[in-house]
Amino acid sequence: MWGKLLGTAFGFLFGKWLGAILGFYLGHLFDKSLKQDFDKVGGFQGFLNGDGLSERQALFFSSCFSVMGHIAKSNGRVSEVHIRAATAFMDEMALAGDDRREAQHAFRAGKEADFSIKEAVREVREAFARRYDLLQLFLEIQIQMAFSDGHVSEQEQALLREVSKHLGISQAQFGFLLKRYQAEFRFRQQRAQWQSQQSQQRHNQQRQQRSSACEPEHNAISRSEALAVLGLSDGASDKDIKRAYRKLMSQHHPDKLVSQGLPEHMMEIAKRKSQSIQSAYELLKQKRPS
Repeated sequence: MWGKLLGTAFGFLFGKWLGAILGFYLGHLFDKSLKQDFDKVGGFQGFLNGDGLSERQALFFSSCFSVMGHIAKSNGRVSEVHIRAATAFMDEMALAGDDRREAQHAFRAGKEADFSIKEAVREVREAFARRYDLLQLFLEIQIQMAFSDGHVSEQEQALLREVSKHLGISQAQFGFLLKRYQAEFRFRQQRAQWQSQQSQQRHNQQRQQRSSACEPEHNAISRSEALAVLGLSDGASDKDIKRAYRKLMSQHHPDKLVSQGLPEHMMEIAKRKSQSIQSAYELLKQKRPS
């Protein structure tokens, strides 16, 4: 109600009847969806500028790879591990042709001595000011790059804290995200190891189909690891688990993130995170404490 009234009044003030019609519609978006749908179209700027979404997607894409390059060189030189991680990241996104060359160019730009991580990250924050989930994903991607060799060095952690600060994410939340990704990394390793073992067992027992041949996944992976993927400790209740699961799935929903400015190439990243969250939750439902 108030959105329509105020939108119509201000629209008429600045654009007469055409402005009043536009203001009424924008006010309707506020009233109907409590600002959520309005943010999805990019606010006033996105509504008036049809290219706003594609511009934000291009900024997210290039900034993501340039900051990744800067973090990869935080120890003085880019290691082969980081190069393979960046290449795997591009492969996961199925980047080819001009898109892949653009990503490689941005990654190299981030390694230059005159690269300003402060300016690059603040530009992202300004473009996605009302899209906290997307800013958080940006940080999670940088954590993933830093953790590509299995650990985060002091130099990398210092840069990640700087990225967090310029994104407007608290240090407490940064610590939470770092621990959660470490748990996610171990969880994926355990699942991959379990799947490899089961594949080998099936290969060795092709002529002996027995139900006991394969150990259930929920016995092979600890409950503590699954809880950590959801950002929870061992004392978490079923209610805590369900609440954390729903929140994380909402934060990493690919379609929602794309509507906010995530490049479509990067949907696979959000899908992969959602799959880890889903797998951890399914395991916890099966493996309840006695």
